[in-house]
Amino acid sequence: MSRETILIVDDEPLQRWAVKKQLTAWGYDVVEAGDGHSAVEIYSAQMPDLALLDLKLPDQTGLDVLRQIKAVDPGVVAIMMTAHGTLEHAVAAFRIGLFDFLSKPLDFDALRVAIRYGLETRRLRAEVHRWRDSDRRTTGDAIVGHSQAIVEAAALMRKVAASGATNVLVTGESGTGKDLFAKAIHYASPRSAGPFIAVNCAAIPETLLESELFGHEKGAFTDARALKKGVFELADGGTLYLDEISELKLNLQAKLLRAVETFTFRRVGGTRDVSVDLRVIAATNRDLEQAVRDGHFREDLFYRLRVIELTLPPLRQHREDIRDLIDHFVREFNVKLRKAVAGVTPEAVRLLSEYSWPGNVRELKNAIERAMILEEGDRLTPTYLPVPIESIPHGPREGLRPLPGLKLPPEGASLEAVEEEIVRQAMSLAGGNQSGAARLLDISRDTLRYKLKKFGMMSAQTDDDEAREPSPAR
Repeated sequence: MSRETILIVDDEPLQRWAVKKQLTAWGYDVVEAGDGHSAVEIYSAQMPDLALLDLKLPDQTGLDVLRQIKAVDPGVVAIMMTAHGTLEHAVAAFRIGLFDFLSKPLDFDALRVAIRYGLETRRLRAEVHRWRDSDRRTTGDAIVGHSQAIVEAAALMRKVAASGATNVLVTGESGTGKDLFAKAIHYASPRSAGPFIAVNCAAIPETLLESELFGHEKGAFTDARALKKGVFELADGGTLYLDEISELKLNLQAKLLRAVETFTFRRVGGTRDVSVDLRVIAATNRDLEQAVRDGHFREDLFYRLRVIELTLPPLRQHREDIRDLIDHFVREFNVKLRKAVAGVTPEAVRLLSEYSWPGNVRELKNAIERAMILEEGDRLTPTYLPVPIESIPHGPREGLRPLPGLKLPPEGASLEAVEEEIVRQAMSLAGGNQSGAARLLDISRDTLRYKLKKFGMMSAQTDDDEAREPSPAR
């Protein structure tokens, strides 16, 4: 576990030296300030785990300092030290949120007990917040599906979670739910009270990635104005999730290997090792074994991360779960969007079930969200499904209103030919106005525009007309 940091605020250098010597002997890291202004700056930059405040300071009182750092960190644990305290001071301090009050000259045994209980209080507060957060996460991120592929993946997830320590590599196409399974492993494990820290290796510039992973010391480079903890340190006691691990450059792979093997690392610009206790879950949508063969990924790191590999199937390979996912997302967005959609029409379910879903579960979720935002009825119909889904060949559509006096193509014509003729006649009846034709067909204008392009009926003139006309109120 990484060492906890304590800030000493006292204007007497000898007093600070004596307290620092004792705290260091007890295994704490120490930072110092000799006045109130410096104390607030240091606390804001480094966010120590506990503050020891002298009541009387050259520029302000310890109570003033406590108020300011309380604004920065509402969960601050502070112990006041003074040789001049009164009951009035003590009452005022406790009202602000002081943890304890000690008299000078300090009794180091009493100080050690106060610090121990103060830090334990902070840890318990953080644990309560993490439990509340985990409840919210697991409620929204339930693993949905009854297919054999998902049932087997969930069973392996629970086995891995129970170990609490085993590194895991989660693989699968984009949108298959790798981050969901990573969170599920964490929250089902003995580490669930600890933090779950996620970092996308592809989203951070290469020049900043080492600092993001391992942190940096003050002055390590031009903009390093204060000490910064990296994600390895922030995940201490919990789980570190490294998404898109294949994007990590070879020089950082070597440093990551050491950290994963020994659970120790050095901050950028640091001179001592920092030790942590965590589980690493890595994820990728690429073939890492091929990346190893191509020389783009270290073989030793690959095997260190892949103690257990959890492979998630694309949605097209477990279509029987689509209906379960639809119902799950409808319930979720009813709450999020304050809607009361009762369900999905059979035709919409059929279209959703037949689509190939190259974006997998994420694409399905986005499709349901879009439809629920636009839908005005109590059930989702094909009308507001994204255009690629509506392009699936199908029979008579819900919402595709028959036109008066419709002239059908010759008998035996394809469904596509029938659809093209309906669209052509709707545009004719509407005088070429897209909004009018969409209303005649009872479909959205986006859907009509797609069909016009599909049948080669989208001319420059129709584009101009569409740009000038106001959006129809549905």
